[in-house]
Amino acid sequence: MVTPDGPRDADAPVNMRRLGRLRVLQALTTGELSRADLAARTGLSRTTVSSMIFDLIGEGLVQEQNATATSAPRMGRPPLAVSLVPSAGAVFGVDIGHDHARVILCDLVGTPMWDDSVDVDVDSSAEDTLATAVALVDRALAETGKDRAAVLGLGVGIACPVDRGTGELRADGIMPGWVGIRPGAELAARTELAVQVINDANACVLAERRYGAAQQCDDVVYLRLSSGIGAGVVCDGRMLLGNNGLAGELGHITLEPHGAVCRCGNRGCLETIASPTAIAALLSRSWGRPVSGAELAELIQDGDRGALRALEDAGEAVGRALAMTVMTLNPKLIVLGGDLAAAGDLLLEPIGRSLRRNSVSGQHRDVQLAVSALGDSASARGAAALVLAGAPQLLSGVA
Repeated sequence: MVTPDGPRDADAPVNMRRLGRLRVLQALTTGELSRADLAARTGLSRTTVSSMIFDLIGEGLVQEQNATATSAPRMGRPPLAVSLVPSAGAVFGVDIGHDHARVILCDLVGTPMWDDSVDVDVDSSAEDTLATAVALVDRALAETGKDRAAVLGLGVGIACPVDRGTGELRADGIMPGWVGIRPGAELAARTELAVQVINDANACVLAERRYGAAQQCDDVVYLRLSSGIGAGVVCDGRMLLGNNGLAGELGHITLEPHGAVCRCGNRGCLETIASPTAIAALLSRSWGRPVSGAELAELIQDGDRGALRALEDAGEAVGRALAMTVMTLNPKLIVLGGDLAAAGDLLLEPIGRSLRRNSVSGQHRDVQLAVSALGDSASARGAAALVLAGAPQLLSGVA
C-alpha cells in the first residue's frame, strides 16, 4: 500500500487536495458508490472526483469495478462503482472480557481476516492479559503475513469503565488487578501501534450500528448481559459517554435495596440479579450443588423448569432497568448481547413485559427489542470499527 507522505505540521494550513481525498475516502466507508454519488456526497465537482479517484487507484487505496446489482438488469454498459480496496489496510480489534482476551484482525472494510481467543484470569492479572493480547496480535500478523506497517491501529473494548480524559480504568471493585493501569499506553508500547480504548458495551453498540442489528438506527441502546452488565448508548447518531466516559453502567443500578452486596460495593444491583453468574449462583444455592455458566446455558436450552424460572425473573429485572432507560433516553431500538442473549425469546419476552409494565406507553410503544446479530464477536469488531472510523484521515494525510 502506498501511504501519504509523513505527518502534517499542526500549524500548517490544510492542503485542499488532501481535504478532497478525505471527503472521498469518508464517503466510501459506507460502501461502493458511483462517481455521481461521490460528487453529490462530497460536494466536489465531477472533474475533481475523477481526479481523486485516478490518484487513489494509483495508490492502491480504491478500485473501480462493475456495480453490485441491486435491481433488475438494465440495457447498455453496466455502471461502474468505486470502493475501498479491502487489502489496502488493516486494523486490530481486541476484546478484554472478565475471563478472556480475543483478537480480531480486520481489513479496511471491517471484514475479519483472523480471529482467536484465549481464556485468562483477566480481573486479577493485567500483566497476563496484556501479554496474552500482544501474543495474539503477533500471531495474527505472522499467520496472515500482514505487514505491521499496514496496520492502521488497534482498538480495545474492555469490560470496565474507561475514563476518557485520562485513559485509566475505573477498575475498583470490578477488575482489581487493573487499578491504575492505562491499557492503551501499555499496548501501544508493546505492539508499536496506535491504540484506542473503549468500554466493551460502547464497542458493541458501534459494531451493531456498522455491521449488525442496529444498522441505520440513530437512537439505540446496546445492553451486554454477561458476567458484567453494561450499556452502550447512541442518541441522535452520537454516542453518549458522559462527563468522564462512564455513562451506561446499568449493571450497577440498584433494583433491590436489601439485595445481595455487589462487587461495586452497593446492594441489589442489576448485576447481582441478572448476570449469568448471578443466575447460576441462585440455582447453586437452591439445588445444593455447583452450577456453572456453561451448564446454565445447557439447562436453558434443554428447557429445565428451574433455569427457565430464574431466567424469567432475571428478564423481569432487566426490563425494570430498561424502563428507566427508555423513559430517560427514548431509544428506538434496544439490542441485547452478551452470554445471556443466546436465550433469545425466552429472555426477550419477560424483558418486554416488564418494560411495558414499568414505563409510559408513549415511551415504550415504538421501542423494538432485538438480539445482537454479532454474538460474542461484537466487542472486538466494534473496537476495530473505532479505529476504522479514523482511517480516512490517516489515509488522506489530514490526521
